[in-house]
Amino acid sequence: MEDELLPRLPQEMACECLIRVPFHAFPTVRAVCKNWMHHLESPCFHRLRKAAGLARPVVALVQLESIPPQQQPSLPRPVFRLSLFEPATGAWTSLPPTPGCPHGLPLSCRLAAVGRELVVVSGFNRLSWAFTEDVHVFDVVSRVWRRGAPMPGPRRSSFACAGSEERRMVFVAGGHDERKNALRSTLAYDVAADAWVRLPDMARERDECRGLFARGAFRVLGGFPTAAQAQFSRTAEAFDVAAWRWGDVEEGKLAEAGHQRACVVGGDGRMCMCRQGEEKMEVLLEEGDGAWRPLAHLPGDVKASLQMVAWEGGLMLWGARDNGRAQVAYTMDLKGGGGGGGGKGLMWRKVEPPKRFTGYAQTACCFEM
Repeated sequence: MEDELLPRLPQEMACECLIRVPFHAFPTVRAVCKNWMHHLESPCFHRLRKAAGLARPVVALVQLESIPPQQQPSLPRPVFRLSLFEPATGAWTSLPPTPGCPHGLPLSCRLAAVGRELVVVSGFNRLSWAFTEDVHVFDVVSRVWRRGAPMPGPRRSSFACAGSEERRMVFVAGGHDERKNALRSTLAYDVAADAWVRLPDMARERDECRGLFARGAFRVLGGFPTAAQAQFSRTAEAFDVAAWRWGDVEEGKLAEAGHQRACVVGGDGRMCMCRQGEEKMEVLLEEGDGAWRPLAHLPGDVKASLQMVAWEGGLMLWGARDNGRAQVAYTMDLKGGGGGGGGKGLMWRKVEPPKRFTGYAQTACCFEM
């Protein structure tokens, strides 16, 4: 039959075979025939894969291109590209260049995952250094880029950004405008409709804040107002999507004030963050009562935590070595040790990426596939 997935096999059995294909092999499987391509791109395939417990975390990074300049002399430096890492298999994948971005992705852009799509928002124009309102969307299954609707003004940078798979939206809040004024305004990008929606303003201005989505709410952490440059707060605000309103400002929500790039949400909705401990940097885990407890010390060769992402039962850290330039990555299985205080029972596993994937990670997010 023309629609047979595998000759002489029942469709159900053929589906059982295909849903076990590792994510990094999707491009090869799609290239076999149109029937397989359509099957892998169907929502039914991904529902079956997830229901069978076969979906695995994938880390997406906007990463500094590590190809030597002599191999690409026409490109200005630095050049940032999208790359993917699969913790379960150790596979790394370089994604196709973004159309309309011949010099790589914008500097200081934001990245969010919504289902099978990665959304790159804003950043600096590589030639003019002006803020951009550009949006680029990449389908990780079809491996096709498309241009999204531009982000409404004011043009901003250093804003909070997070994606919601359930709502199929990317949320944006705070940051600063082109005159370095901190912002309270918030937006949401509907990925399927390719349209932006304005949300109510936050209670406070928040420049250089961090955004997370958990438990049905867009959470904006830290940041600082125009009148207090670089004086980060420990406060947070949460936008309840169902109620379509912001809750009260949460005072003292964070373990410490500072740049909250390391705050992430794990599978259970709790936050992790890095801070400088008494002896060395450590990872903290948010408790149910709002307190924080030590989870683990950072590996000895990580002197600065640059990016940290989490998934159900796992954590990935991307940091800098002693000289501040050489990059190093680790993962941790959070299920193994139960998260005992001080990191008892938990161990970091060093990631050894190929040379071209060792560049600085500008931003990162995680999705299941």
